Amino acid sequence: MPELDTLRGLAIAGVVCLHGFYWQHGGMRAGPWGRLILDLSRPGWLGVNLFFVLSGFLITGLLLDSAARPDRYRRFYARRALRILPAYYAVLIVLWLFGQASRAYLALGLAFLANVTSLFGVAQYYGPLWTLAVEEQFYLFWPAAVWRLSRRGVAWLASAVVVLTPLARGVAFHYGQTDGLAEYTWFVLDGLACGALLAVLLRSGTSRRGVWRIALTLVAIAVVAGLAGWPLGIATRTRLAGAAFQYTLISLFFSGLLLLTLLGGTSRWTWLTTNRPLRFLGFISYGLYLIHVLVFWLYDQLCRQLAPQMLPRDDHFGLVILRFGIAGGAAVLLAWLSRVHFEGRFLRMRDRVSGPAAAAVLSPS
Repeated sequence: MPELDTLRGLAIAGVVCLHGFYWQHGGMRAGPWGRLILDLSRPGWLGVNLFFVLSGFLITGLLLDSAARPDRYRRFYARRALRILPAYYAVLIVLWLFGQASRAYLALGLAFLANVTSLFGVAQYYGPLWTLAVEEQFYLFWPAAVWRLSRRGVAWLASAVVVLTPLARGVAFHYGQTDGLAEYTWFVLDGLACGALLAVLLRSGTSRRGVWRIALTLVAIAVVAGLAGWPLGIATRTRLAGAAFQYTLISLFFSGLLLLTLLGGTSRWTWLTTNRPLRFLGFISYGLYLIHVLVFWLYDQLCRQLAPQMLPRDDHFGLVILRFGIAGGAAVLLAWLSRVHFEGRFLRMRDRVSGPAAAAVLSPS
């Protein structure tokens, strides 16, 4: 499904721009054009929510399609391990070699607990790892749930998760718990569950016209509820409405966007959903997500040692652009090399071990 690589590319572009611009330099004096670029990069964190919806959709679809296989557990976890573990553990090794994480953090990372380090009194050292921890924890129990239930049961379970997750965030916020609202697995499951619902929907015989209506309804609900909730603080997670429902509305919007992208990708409008640069970024998105923050850090370290005048500073926004071009370009190159020459080896092994995965698509119009 090449149109989904376009969405992956959009998601990773947002995350990289956030970390390359606003996350590091949001408070600097940058002039009007520099300030515009910084502010435009600020919503890049939404890419993580898009990744969650995509993951829930794709993985649940694979689980549903393989439900009748006697080797489904071995096949799923073997494929998952060969896709995720090599690059993930390679990054942990690099963090250890460069001294960029404590031993306690790395130990928790080895067990995919990077999103709950605060529960163990351990500082968070490398942000990108928390989302992978959420997914791996979720996929410890989700396959068993999907394979034990009917498709309707899966839909009901996913719907319950979509409803209960924002309620859990709201209750926690009401009683003063703000730690982990954006990272603990039980507080961020609604995006994955929204994707799971889409996987069931596209296997339920719903017509293309019905999918169009559902997609537009989801987008409309997210936009209207967002505008209606603006005075109540939906745009910020420092108030109850935003803490509880912001992520859910974002996930609903991206669910509608995903359906619209699939519809466009199986119609005469496919050129709108298969942007070549974004597809390339989608192709390398996993490796790029893992390493881009580390590459930005390495650039800063080299500048401090060799060329301090190249470090970004107030009223020199061109240095921010230079940093983004050099470090971001290096991260893209490394991610491509990893995808082709490192991750690719394990992906080919994955297909030899268990066979290629099937892709579910909408019928063309």
